[in-house]
Formats: sequence, structure tokens, C-alpha cells
Amino acid sequence: MAQIQRQSPLTGPCRVAPDEPGAEPVRGRHRVVVLALDGVIPFDLGIPARLFGAAPGPDMEPLYDVVTCGLTAGPVTTTEDYSLYVEHGAEALAEADTVIIPPAYPIVDELADGAPLPPELAEALARIRPETRKVALCTGAYVFAAAGLLDGRRVTTHWHQADRMEGLFPTLSVDPNVLFIDDGDILTSAGVAAAIDLCLHIIRTDHGSSVANAAARACVVPPSRDGGQAQYIERPVPTPAATGTGPARAWALERLHEPLTLQDMAGQARMSIRTFTRQFRTETGQSPGQWLTVQRVDLARHLLEATDLPIDRVAEKAGFGTATSMRQHLRASVGVSPQAYRRTFARA
Repeated sequence: MAQIQRQSPLTGPCRVAPDEPGAEPVRGRHRVVVLALDGVIPFDLGIPARLFGAAPGPDMEPLYDVVTCGLTAGPVTTTEDYSLYVEHGAEALAEADTVIIPPAYPIVDELADGAPLPPELAEALARIRPETRKVALCTGAYVFAAAGLLDGRRVTTHWHQADRMEGLFPTLSVDPNVLFIDDGDILTSAGVAAAIDLCLHIIRTDHGSSVANAAARACVVPPSRDGGQAQYIERPVPTPAATGTGPARAWALERLHEPLTLQDMAGQARMSIRTFTRQFRTETGQSPGQWLTVQRVDLARHLLEATDLPIDRVAEKAGFGTATSMRQHLRASVGVSPQAYRRTFARA
């Protein structure tokens, strides 16, 4: 942990040991290419460079090269009262290990109305290698969907566009309740700040929770958020009697190693099980059981990375009871066994 916490005179806010401006990308470093289309939202465009640029390697060196490109090199309009100048054209997409598309208008509105991809955008997307990881932020998912790259996939987007997207692209399964979805080589995020959650998830998947947590600390954002975007959708204000599962969640987080039941958590909130379950889903976007599983998987991952505890002991401390149960949940969540996860991400 000290390796990640130490400061470097080369670091600045949300950045680790930056390369010299204009320097050639380091060969072998994971290259993230962000496609800035005319009408891009600057906030969304800047998130990948901020987060991936804050992911520290063992000697505080950057773990990612982040390149911003347009369809051509030159000025790109934004949704605000200024334009940006990008030094790279669409040829950069061919060299990407990960391609990220943030939302841009009016192209998103046009695609949402059923318009085909403009030829120059279709040609640019055709440059992306099949094995490249593809990431859509918010309504940037319309671009990949219109290109046929999301066919048959489970995806998310901003909640107010979910029904419209699923109606326009019926082969998609659009989930409006989650912050992001990782479907292997295709990843999508919900509205606006959910892009932060997705980028941290990618860092965590690539390099483990310690590196992702360090990037989150550098950028002063939470390393993960509970629940989904359902909690941010406007609803009538609930009555006071139906509010307040937060204290019960805090209570449960201190007791993940215990065999917690729905009745236990509802009792802490002084609610009936039915009311508690309904209010819990309203506040977090998850059922209490789903939420508990996510918290226990996160704790297990931390213990596998940061301790030398035997697998059976990790399973007990994380609340899974047995190594078999933990193995099943970890594999469902991250696709590997506890032993494989520890070999990949454990600290030296």
C-alpha cells in the first residue's frame, strides 16, 4: 500500500508522473483512444484522461496512454461556447486497445431518430480492431448501436433514453437501473458521472482495486458507488415512515462476516420486510441480497489482494462461509477463481 500512497514531485491533481507533452506513446502500454465527435460534451470527454491518467504503476509511472482523436485532426465543436483542437484523426482508432465514445450532439439525437451513421463516422469505426475493448459513455452508446456493434448485447445508457434505444434497436437489452454494464469487450455507462464509475471499474479489472482506489483518491471521487441510476430518477418524495435504509446498510457493512438475513437488516431500519425491500431498491437500485453479495465480493477482492490469508479464511471474513461459495460468486462477478485473482492482483 505504501507503494501507492507515496507522493512524487512529478504528480499533480488526478495525474501520475506525466509524460512530456507531445511525447510518443510508450510501446506496450495500454492505449485508450477517446473519439471526440462534433458536439461532444466536454465533461464526459475529459473523464477518461483524468481517471486513466491517475492510475499509478509500481514506480508512479502511467499505466495507460490516453489519446484523443477526431474524425480528422483539427478543431472539434463542443456543446459549450468553445471548441477543442485535437491532434489526431481517426487513424488513431486502429492502434487502440480500448476505444471510448462519449456523447455528442446533434449526432446522438439524429441516431436516436433513426438516421444512419454518417459515412465518415462508419469508416472511422471500421478502423477499430475486432479485439479492441469498446466503451460507450452515456448516450454515446447510440454510435456503437447504429454501427451494429451492440447487437444481442446487454447495455445501459442514460435512463431517459433507455426505452427509446431499446425500441430503435430491438436486439439490445437495455437496463436503465444500473450505473454501468461490463459485457466483456463491450462496456456501457449510464448518464454523466457514471462514466467515472465505469472508468474506475476498468482500472480495477485491469490492475486490481488498490490501483483503482489510488486513482479515485487522486481525483477525490468514491472508488465505487452503491446501487444504480434508479436512485437518481425523479420520484415523488417518500413519506418519512418509508425512508432510511442507509443506517441499516452501514450496520451490515460492519458485519459482512456474519450470516445476515433480510429480517436482520429490516429490523435495523425498523421496517417490515416488505417495506424495507421496496425502499432499499428505491434507494440503491438493488435488492438487499444483491447488494450484500456485491459488498462481500468487494471485501473478498480486497482481502485477496492485500492479505496472505488462506482462501477459506478470506471466504469466512467476507461472509461467504465456504471457499466454494466465494469461488462461485467471484467467478460470476469477475470471471476468475480466488487463486487466479490473487495471482494477478496481490501486492508483492
